[in-house]
Amino acid sequence: MTDSARHAPSRGTPTRVVVIGGGLAGVAATTVLAERGVEVTLLEAERFLGGRAGAWSDRLADGTSFHMERGFHAFFRQYYGLRALIRRVDPELSLLAPMDDYPLLGPDGRKESFTNLPRRAPFNVLEIVRRTPTLKMRDLPHVSGLHAAAMMAFDPERTYARWDRVTAKEYLDLLRFPAEARQMLFDVFAHSFFNPEEEYSAAELLAMFHFYFLGNPEGLVFDVMKRPFSVLFEKLEAYLREHGAEIRIGTPAERLMATPNGFRVQTPGTTLEASHVVLALSVPALKELCRVSGDALDPILRARIDALGVTLPFAVWRLFLDRKVAPERAPFAGTTGLGILDNISVFEKLEDESRGWSERTGGSIVELHAYAVDPTWDEERIKEDLLRGMHAAYPETKDARIVEDRFLVRRDCPAFRPGDQSVRPTVETTKRNLYLAGDFVKLPFASALMERAVTTGFMAANRIVVGLGAKPVDIRSVPARGLLAGAPGI
Repeated sequence: MTDSARHAPSRGTPTRVVVIGGGLAGVAATTVLAERGVEVTLLEAERFLGGRAGAWSDRLADGTSFHMERGFHAFFRQYYGLRALIRRVDPELSLLAPMDDYPLLGPDGRKESFTNLPRRAPFNVLEIVRRTPTLKMRDLPHVSGLHAAAMMAFDPERTYARWDRVTAKEYLDLLRFPAEARQMLFDVFAHSFFNPEEEYSAAELLAMFHFYFLGNPEGLVFDVMKRPFSVLFEKLEAYLREHGAEIRIGTPAERLMATPNGFRVQTPGTTLEASHVVLALSVPALKELCRVSGDALDPILRARIDALGVTLPFAVWRLFLDRKVAPERAPFAGTTGLGILDNISVFEKLEDESRGWSERTGGSIVELHAYAVDPTWDEERIKEDLLRGMHAAYPETKDARIVEDRFLVRRDCPAFRPGDQSVRPTVETTKRNLYLAGDFVKLPFASALMERAVTTGFMAANRIVVGLGAKPVDIRSVPARGLLAGAPGI
């Protein structure tokens, strides 16, 4: 007997779920529902699944087909929910390859490495302090030990109560780290969540320190996809259809209406009746659906959704170069102090499709990312600055010719502004049988990015299947509290 058969609800239960949004959150929710025999329809406005982790087909001028994505994604080992989702279609995680190291590159050849760090705090912290070239023993007496200890004292309630109305910049200023050490050890990390330090909650930053480093038992290492992301989502789409899910790609939800028995979801050309709805949309799409849906959402929920924001834009520039970068270049490197450039990926060292192009042409595919970009900058200015950063980090690229490129700017990543946590919506809403999922949703424990999206999708589905008498999927994360949580005075 299959797992879904064991846990399927009674066929007499009038339950039909509509999941709106086919990114990781929506796919995760649909997976749990379909596995348990729930009648579920997944709506996705784009022509592909995956959301910000998805990929779409493109073609070079010479006719070569390839898949374009919205940027590099790291699959950290503590992404337990995401890895469990992938195991549905890839039990051995053969689509993933381990990343041995990912250096941080700074001005004047400065470099930090996270290879072979101890996995547990405080040993990982002590090792970084010991070997970093930007922090000397003579600097330590000037560092604020009390404020540094807050990084190891994460508590889901106390940390937000103390630090959520403080900006990340203000908190990092309080640490009093030397300028070079702060730049190399903290600025890259803080920028990785798309929010500028001046507009980012210090509590959220401390939660990220806990989730990725100080509370993470898996170590600060990650895996990368060996193939384009489209391969993963094609497999997941087939898996969902095999389990009875209806998937409507290229079908946006135009309006949500409340009915006596649940909801009515209007799409182009048809209307779906649903007993339950999971809204797994990006913040802009969610706010727009809320706006056009009138009284389908109660005033409290509408206010919480209206209060959500998006952070500054991010830019992705993929360059097809006529020659290879130096062989010692890492597949992925974070950068700081090199203009707006936040990281560099060498795609032929990451996935097979790009590797094939590189072998045929003798060139390299290099992708440049910039987060929290000034929205007044135009494409030309962004490209000029990114190019200067690449030339500074990888000088051999100065002589390379750009054969072809793809450039995109998007502004749909959630903001985590100071004070937002108190009004941020949760998975369970004030509207009966209506749930939210996505990387903007508040959780009672630390999580982020792709993992938060999957986790909230699982949790939304769990609320539904538990009500039907079916078994929920397990939710797993890093330890909820830091080593020094609850210590007086921190």
